[in-house]
Amino acid sequence: MKLATYKDGSRDGQLVVVSRDLSMAHHATGIADRMQQLLDDWGFMAPQLEDLYTTLNHGKARHAFAFEPVRCMAPLPRAYQWADGSAYINHVELVRAARQSEVPQSFYTDPLMYQGGSDDFLGPCDPIVCPNEDFGIDFEAELAVVTGDVSMSASPEQALEGVRLLMLANDVSLRQLVPGELAKGFGFFQSKPATAFSPVAVTPDELGEAWAGGRVHLTMQATWNGRKVGMCEAGPEMTFHFGQLVAHICKTRNVRAGSIIGSGTVSNQGVEVNGRMEWPKGYSCIAEKRAIETIQDGAPSTAYMRYGDTIRIEMKGRDGQSVFGAIDQVVAPFPPT
Repeated sequence: MKLATYKDGSRDGQLVVVSRDLSMAHHATGIADRMQQLLDDWGFMAPQLEDLYTTLNHGKARHAFAFEPVRCMAPLPRAYQWADGSAYINHVELVRAARQSEVPQSFYTDPLMYQGGSDDFLGPCDPIVCPNEDFGIDFEAELAVVTGDVSMSASPEQALEGVRLLMLANDVSLRQLVPGELAKGFGFFQSKPATAFSPVAVTPDELGEAWAGGRVHLTMQATWNGRKVGMCEAGPEMTFHFGQLVAHICKTRNVRAGSIIGSGTVSNQGVEVNGRMEWPKGYSCIAEKRAIETIQDGAPSTAYMRYGDTIRIEMKGRDGQSVFGAIDQVVAPFPPT
């Protein structure tokens, strides 16, 4: 099942069911008005929406209309919790190597995670608004899950059963603000502005065999200013699967329906070619590209994003069709000109 939230002037928008090929949609009114309402009563409402989804895919939904991603809010426009991990240890290794810092051994057994702002998400086509270009604007192409209720001390296997939906995320970072914040010892805050999510959230069964072991075995595509810069494989090198990430935040507390947990930047290891490391899969954030340049050349040469830059993040299934729709954003100043 594929779901989206249309803008209707309210904070929580209008829940819609979207066809598998992302061409058509149908209001979920009469079953559930909002995504959180569905997550709160999943067992009762989800089967009814599945029936509507089937009818829509068969072309028999009477009030279907053309699906328009530009009209979408984030699938869950505001959440009780947004926690983002760093499940791809290669990303951590590169960033640390660039500043000549070793990765602590615990990072390989215990996930890194920060808690972001969950009150103001961006829709897939909303601009990335930033008060200052010099803050170091960076995209981060990620996957995320939305959970049902998961109890304290749940095992990774139990936590994985609590995954209701998957979606893409652009976890925007303001890199020049990061060092000062981390130096205070309390982690990210101003350096992590609003996160954007894909037009559509999908149930795990929509991924078929690509959803295995709590990982999505598909390619994350990142296109910056019209140039494809990343084609990273999301599955094999995900050090901590989503069950482990959810279980991590369940260690000392319950996780409630409507929590969102991110994977962190999708990252793949380089390969040695003629004595030199190369990264043929590209990158899912600029910071990683700059880290590679620093390791190889002694200094970064790729600049961060500027006003007017565009970023497109997408993942296609094995049939070549877009799974979640695309995050397609432009960087804009604040206040808007």
